[in-house]
Amino acid sequence: MISPSTIHSSLGVAALSLAFAAGCHGPSTAPSTAPSTAPAASSTTASPVTAASAQGPASADEAVAQSAAEAWLGLVDSGSYPESWTSAASLFKGLVDQGQWEKQLNGVRTPLGKVLSRKLKAVRFATKLPGAPDGQYVVVQYDTSFANKQGAVETITPMKDPDGQWRVSGYFIK
Repeated sequence: MISPSTIHSSLGVAALSLAFAAGCHGPSTAPSTAPSTAPAASSTTASPVTAASAQGPASADEAVAQSAAEAWLGLVDSGSYPESWTSAASLFKGLVDQGQWEKQLNGVRTPLGKVLSRKLKAVRFATKLPGAPDGQYVVVQYDTSFANKQGAVETITPMKDPDGQWRVSGYFIK
């Protein structure tokens, strides 16, 4: 069963987390063979994404999913919280209603301040994630600096929705 959304603290940074299963508290900072997904929250202004040297999507699915993640992050960064919920994966929307999502983002993203930089750290395709239904996922991680939190790692997990479109199903900041 999918757990309800919770707000918890990780290394002194508040993180909004919608874990897929009880006991699933988000990914580690380094990708593993089976990271968890968890929607979470962070800043209010958009920032360009800088690709890490010698890293990039290894497949067409990873490239499309990464693009979907970046577009979605743009909505969250600009404070377009209702639109971020509307454009999220059906699984995500089934976990949290729009009002909850907006309230939680307002409580967690705003204190971090604007995005100063975001650098691609890792992109990895997966078909199984702890506590999540089997499907097609891409775990995208960024090293992100916010005005009020340096050295954060954002993990965004787009999934292929039933209509074939890649949409964000998880977001976590550590």
